[in-house]
Amino acid sequence: MKHLIRQTLPAALAMALACGAAQAGDHETEGFHGYMRAGGGSASSGGRQSCFGLGGITMSFRLGNECDSFAEFGYTKEVAKSANGASFVATIWADAYKNSSDFGDAKLGIAKAYVEAKNLPFMNGGIIWAGKRHYYRPDIHMLDMQYINMNGTGGGVDALPLGPGKLSVAFFKDDDFNKFDPVTGKYDDSSSALRQNFVYEGLPVNSNGTLDIATSLIKAEGKDNVRHNGWQVSLFHRQAKVLGGGNTFGVQYGVGPGTGIDGPCCARMGPSGSTLLDSDVTRLRVFDDIVIQPTREFSMEFVALYQRDKSDKNGKSTWTTVGTRPVYAFHQNFKLQAELGVTQLKTDMSPGTQRLTKLTIAPTITVGEDYWSRPELRAFVSYGKWNDAAKKSVNAFNNGGPVYGDKTSGTSVGLQLEAWW
Repeated sequence: MKHLIRQTLPAALAMALACGAAQAGDHETEGFHGYMRAGGGSASSGGRQSCFGLGGITMSFRLGNECDSFAEFGYTKEVAKSANGASFVATIWADAYKNSSDFGDAKLGIAKAYVEAKNLPFMNGGIIWAGKRHYYRPDIHMLDMQYINMNGTGGGVDALPLGPGKLSVAFFKDDDFNKFDPVTGKYDDSSSALRQNFVYEGLPVNSNGTLDIATSLIKAEGKDNVRHNGWQVSLFHRQAKVLGGGNTFGVQYGVGPGTGIDGPCCARMGPSGSTLLDSDVTRLRVFDDIVIQPTREFSMEFVALYQRDKSDKNGKSTWTTVGTRPVYAFHQNFKLQAELGVTQLKTDMSPGTQRLTKLTIAPTITVGEDYWSRPELRAFVSYGKWNDAAKKSVNAFNNGGPVYGDKTSGTSVGLQLEAWW
């Protein structure tokens, strides 16, 4: 299978991200930028703050429901300029994550380190880049879900005008570190692959509406013949000027390692998943995410999502979720937010349908009335209600352990910061 690549949005400036206004590369403006979230709380059953989710292939509604800490920050600077005006811009970012309310001994790592060549006279506005970077990773903000994420180390061309839209092509080398078993002499697992991404974005299809097409072609690497290639294709329709906001409708399909990577961060398609996965492993995802701001004081996000995973080994798993976050600004610096979400997971590997409902109320100190205004300093009360089939998953989801035992409901309270700049 061929290789393929492509890129994305600023990690911290979620204002552009969550609006659904995707763009291939980060292209941060010059200066210091960053993102952070941190907070703490406690559960009605005692001990640590609890968070309500089903885990596995699902994502949870995040307002008043994040039991981790994350920060990233970096600097962008023009480091050289040719006499003809060609500009070379360097970006470097660091980040740290901890699955608890205290950063503690969280390891600081390099998240981005790349250089862009801009204003090249022979590129017609296209940008050439190389290095490690965030790449084409729009998200559903309420779920903190990067439904596609093409981050990686590589190089390519961004935003090359082609017809009515722009084409970005990038090549990445994913995961050089294979897991080797010295006893058997074989590789246990690997996502080591060459990945080629193509993104064609901004294709006008209706009034104020555009279509993005994003594809990943993954060629497995490694010494064993059990390695498998994979691919994914995603279509995103972005509708602007919807009640002062915008709407993103997406359809995605992946095969083998093209089904991507799950985990607490993203349920993301686009990067290379395990190359041990064959073509019997597939993922279909359909979603709609809308953010509106019909008045200066009132805003709201709404999401509906369906995902079906299939494989010969594990059968079929179906994840569905629907939720909303209405926000009312009583003052430029004070909002009242609420978030209600319902999540279901049905899998052939376990009996019954798991169901979880989460409700949060969060009075918030903020910098402005807009839905995307940050920083926000929040107090919150979150209530979770789940069925018997979901008991095991809800307890396993908590980093504080099985705090609810055989119960089917619980409450958490706490404080949280979220900021980007």
